[in-house]
Amino acid sequence: MSVGSGQRPEARGTARRRPTPAPGSVLRGRAMVTGGTSGIGLSFAHALAARGCDLVLVARDAARLEKTAEQLRWRYGVDVEALRADLADRADVAAVAARLVDEDSPVEILVNNAGRGLHVSLLDADTAVHESGLDLMVRAVLVLGGAAGRAMRGRGHGVIVNVSSVAGLIPMGLYSAIKSWVRTYSESLALELAGTGVRVNTLLPGWVRTEFHDRAGIRAGSIPGALWLEADDVVARCLADVERGRPRSVPSKRFTVLAFLAEHGPRPAVRRVTGLLKKGRR
Repeated sequence: MSVGSGQRPEARGTARRRPTPAPGSVLRGRAMVTGGTSGIGLSFAHALAARGCDLVLVARDAARLEKTAEQLRWRYGVDVEALRADLADRADVAAVAARLVDEDSPVEILVNNAGRGLHVSLLDADTAVHESGLDLMVRAVLVLGGAAGRAMRGRGHGVIVNVSSVAGLIPMGLYSAIKSWVRTYSESLALELAGTGVRVNTLLPGWVRTEFHDRAGIRAGSIPGALWLEADDVVARCLADVERGRPRSVPSKRFTVLAFLAEHGPRPAVRRVTGLLKKGRR
């Protein structure tokens, strides 16, 4: 098992005064961000710390995790707990879930963000990559979302953000299938928690400028520049939607339109366009 000690060292050499949460904001208290050391997860960590939220960062790379935690403590003056865990590992997921239900140090915001690209064929005989992806982006989301939902329901308030993708609206392999599951799960969780004071938001970003595509071995050069989004903008839009009580966030007008067409357009047309996109990524 690879979960860290969970100790919460105090910030050293804090450069800034601790931010004060906005009056009436639902984004308050301690936030857990999975996959919080890079990409969209890191943007969530910065945005929430800037609002005065203490953090629990969850990631696999211990050195990067500690470095990121120290930078966030120094920059914002908030408490940052570094929790090393591989969310494709069931024992680690159980330990992170236990942290979510710890009432001595409650987590009031969960961002279920950890994930990775899956540029693999559904026909591959070796399904190890597929199964690991399902553990990371389906099972972990289910377990952590359920743990957070139960704890937050008991307190009568809280926020859960589940990171899906516009890719979940089109048939583009296992990653799309997983993100489709996340979207349906998240919206179902929102219905179960309706009236409890707990808000659930499903984030559906499009193409975001992060290291995600390089790690997955996806050729991104064929994607038009106008379709790329910045991670900070994606997160800012999502958190604004959370404050407004919206159950779904699709950052940018262009992806709002594309998501609508993908979800409601004729399926033969959607399949044809998806086929062209897949060819461009090879």
